[in-house]
Amino acid sequence: MSYAGDRTMAQDILQESFIKIFNKIKEFKSEGSLEGWLRRIVANTAIDHLRQKQRTQDYISDREEIKEESKEADGLENLQTQDILKQVSKLPDGARLVFNLYALEGYTHKEIAQKLNITEGTSKSQFNRARKLLMTWLNKLSA
Repeated sequence: MSYAGDRTMAQDILQESFIKIFNKIKEFKSEGSLEGWLRRIVANTAIDHLRQKQRTQDYISDREEIKEESKEADGLENLQTQDILKQVSKLPDGARLVFNLYALEGYTHKEIAQKLNITEGTSKSQFNRARKLLMTWLNKLSA
């Protein structure tokens, strides 16, 4: 769900991922963790799916106002994982993809730029804008 904008898209991505995993399981070498290998396949499948839909250009624009809240994240520890995922799902597709790849999957901005055919600077700025926007939304939820 963190990559997809809705449940139907998430189900499509998950199904495509399972098919790829099933077809490539013989290629898995026990040199790394199985979990890491599976996560890479799912992430790459999500990227491929979004590219096919030509939706990766839906980024947060430079002109969008993001109000910086001076509040500390005091109430954020009371939020549930589902609350946070719901807010992440509200991000524009491109920004959500950059956020997930960097924050959740551990890709570098250089790797993200190569995968998405964007500049490294675009990856960094989209991550920072997504992070600020999420913090604003999460602060409102926790207030």
